[in-house]
Amino acid sequence: MKNILLHPMYFGSIGQYAAISQSASVTYENQDNYQKQTYRNRMYIYGANGKLLLTIPIKHLGKGKRQLYRDVRIENDFEWQTLHWRSIETAYRTSPFFEYYEDELIHLFETKKEFLLDFNYECTEVIKDCLQLDLSFFKTSAFQIKPEGVTDFRDFVNAKKEKPYSLESYIQVFSDKYDFIPDLCILDLLFNEGTNALTYLEQQSIFI
Repeated sequence: MKNILLHPMYFGSIGQYAAISQSASVTYENQDNYQKQTYRNRMYIYGANGKLLLTIPIKHLGKGKRQLYRDVRIENDFEWQTLHWRSIETAYRTSPFFEYYEDELIHLFETKKEFLLDFNYECTEVIKDCLQLDLSFFKTSAFQIKPEGVTDFRDFVNAKKEKPYSLESYIQVFSDKYDFIPDLCILDLLFNEGTNALTYLEQQSIFI
């Protein structure tokens, strides 16, 4: 089993959690610069009209100005938490396991969050508990372009640079309408597969 390096994402993709479930340990990149249009502040769910993007609004410093991921603040002038939870509830209320996990997730959307990275770590801990993952998690103390001793899966955060792999299909709420949509956020797998989600993740071919 490998030790892997990942970016903390907004809940994270199914592919990312497949890699996590098949690893000996996970280290999260805690020292990088924030980049726009990545899964750091967005995720995809399966809505009634197909693939639906949910994005957390952030406070920008201005054109050309960089900031560390850990310093990025969430823009709470928008009711994004209410909107996101309503979208999740609408998409998955009829799924087999929504009510099973609802109470573990809803609190994430009930209080305002200040920093994006902190919120993503909160989401990670909740998903870890839901999946019953018995795994060690670490955080980097310095940024390395070519880290040693770990398998670098930081490209999971960027859809355009994801490593090639395929995921087995499973029954989704609207799959009879739009067919199977692979590699959505982990919530899709959790609500549809429930207690079988971890077994599914462990069986996917991620390390190729």
